[in-house]
This record gives sequence, C-alpha cells and structure tokens, in this order.
Amino acid sequence: MKFTNPFKLFKPLDYILWIGGIIVVFVGFALSNFEDWLSFLTSAIGITGVIFGAKGHIISQMIGLVFAVLYSVVAFYFKYYGELITYSFMTAPMAIVSIISWAKNPFKNTGEVKVGRLDPKKVGVLAVLTAGVTTAFYFILRALGNANLLVSTLSIATSFLAAGLTFLRSRWYAIAYCANDAVLFVLWLLAALDSLSYLPLVLCTAMFLVLDIYGFVSWNLMQKRQTEAEKAEETPYVAERDDAQDMQ
Repeated sequence: MKFTNPFKLFKPLDYILWIGGIIVVFVGFALSNFEDWLSFLTSAIGITGVIFGAKGHIISQMIGLVFAVLYSVVAFYFKYYGELITYSFMTAPMAIVSIISWAKNPFKNTGEVKVGRLDPKKVGVLAVLTAGVTTAFYFILRALGNANLLVSTLSIATSFLAAGLTFLRSRWYAIAYCANDAVLFVLWLLAALDSLSYLPLVLCTAMFLVLDIYGFVSWNLMQKRQTEAEKAEETPYVAERDDAQDMQ
C-alpha cells in the first residue's frame, strides 16, 4: 500500500467530529481539575484513531497501537486488569496484524482500505474464538481480583470481536465497537465515581460511541463506492468483448 495523506479523505464533518470530540474530552479534563494528563492524552489519541478509522485509512491502526499502550497504563493504575490484559496482549497485537492486513489490501490509490466481506466460515471461527477468549479471561480476571469483573469480562468479549472484524476489514467492526463503547462507558463511569481524574475517559467513550456510529455509516458508503468503481471498470471490458464478437 502506498501511504497517502489521510487528510485528503476528510470532509468538513470529519473535522467537526474530530475537533469537537477532543474539546469534549478537554472539558472533562478541566472539570477534573486537570488531575490526570495521561487520561486526557490517551482519550485525545483514541478519538483521533477512531475518526481516521471511520475513513478507512491505515494510519488509524498505527494510532490505535499507541492508544492501546497508553490505555493499558491507565487501566493498570485503576486495577482494571481486564482492560490492561485486553489492550496489552490482544488489542495491541491485533492492531499490528491489522496494519499488515490493511497494507496488503488497499483500494486502488484512494488511500482507503478495501472493504472486506464476511462469509459463514469467518463468522463461525470468530464467534468460537470470541467465546473461548471471553471464558478464559473471566477466570483469569476473577483470580486477579479485577475491579467490576462482569463488566470487564463483557468488555473483553466486545473488544476481541471488534478487533477481529477490524482485521477482516469488515464494516461491522464499527457496530462491535459501539457495543464495546457502551461497556467502557459504564466501566469508566464507575471509576470516575471513585476519582474525577477518570472523567476524560468517561467522555471519551461517549465520543467513541458517536464516532463509531459515524464510522459504520462511512464504511457502508465506502463499500458502495468501491463496488460501483469496480463495476465501472468491468463495464468497458464487457463492451469491448461484445464489440469483438460482433465483428466476427
């Protein structure tokens, strides 16, 4: 894949959502008396990654890798070991794998990744893996004394599913992340009740939900646009073939 300027894919709405999201998180940071710079920085980077992901640009996965590392540190401080393990040993490696997958599957020279399509086999394998990983981590987290065990376990399930769909370049990744956003919102809201320093992450997950909904809409349009472009390329070939047959 030839690396292209990701901002070429941006429209005014993308800038509004991106800048607006960071402003919302900064307000939360201010309300927490500027207590935790790491939570704010992590949130701002996360929002940036999600908006680039909505445009289907490979840089989103690179930013996602940075976010996974920083988020793991924040989770460690609050003893959210489920989030720590998930983002350190699952989300971060999956981001690396997704970078490779997306790099191998560009859509022409548009800067977009080629949208993938699911089939029953892929869905079945992903479902089995998600169930297995979720079950295993439930017992691991229980042994570690993880805070808010059930919510953290649900977060692992939705995170793994979303990461898998991202690797497969499926538009449904955004819906899986919407489910994960809802879980994370509850998780960090519970943390914020203990310390306002986590308020930026509460607002960040709320913005994630908005941006992932936008991402699903964006990927649907992207898939439609790519399909139409591929059909347009096939049409001249069909016309030339018909002309050749007529001449014979």
